[in-house]
Amino acid sequence: MSVVLITGASRGIGAACAEAFARKGYAVAVNYRHSRQLAEALCAQLRDSFGVRAVPYCADVRDDKAVRAMVCAIEQQLGEIDVLVNNAGVALSALFTQTDEQSWQEIIDTNLSGVYHCCHAVLPSMIRRHSGCVLNISSMWGEVGASCEVAYSAAKAGVIGLTRALSKELAPSNIRVNCIAPGVVMTDMLSGYDADALEALRQDTPLMRLGTPADIAGAAVFLCCDDASFITGQVLGVNGGMV
Repeated sequence: MSVVLITGASRGIGAACAEAFARKGYAVAVNYRHSRQLAEALCAQLRDSFGVRAVPYCADVRDDKAVRAMVCAIEQQLGEIDVLVNNAGVALSALFTQTDEQSWQEIIDTNLSGVYHCCHAVLPSMIRRHSGCVLNISSMWGEVGASCEVAYSAAKAGVIGLTRALSKELAPSNIRVNCIAPGVVMTDMLSGYDADALEALRQDTPLMRLGTPADIAGAAVFLCCDDASFITGQVLGVNGGMV
């Protein structure tokens, strides 16, 4: 049974990815930082619904030692990791001039350095086996930037650069690295938006609807499956045509 590690998987896009990979028969390592009950409930649901192994693992992706300990535990309990989905992320909506250094560093450490830590921990096994797939979740703001989201945009742009460079480095080892750049998706990151703001975002989207976590999860499973075996170093926009 193939094993997938999904970071930030207790809810939103991460949880939808966990369900999509479980549906394909993967054993799922559900990473979380704070939401233990949600992660445990999700794993129980995956086991009951799809008959797969699903285990929650607590680790802050900003902490390299915690990530390495998590990967060791996964390898001992579920087996070596075949697919890594770097999904964990935090957002910040604020004027750049009102973004203090602590907030800036948290965004960079979680959204970009977290990808580095997870890749660094997982890749040695993939390289040794000459097999594996890494999928990074960026954002359309990483492609074009967003006013009042400079830190987030910068971090997500870094994820895109990391994806493109790492894909070239790992291709000789038969490891594919791709990226999804979601548009406006109905997750907790939109909890601060009122109905008028959400409606404005909907109208700005050519498909005239906001995205769902399942929209992203479907693309994630495709990019990690055999049908995408000749796709690497790519950034797939799943944004309803907004970018």
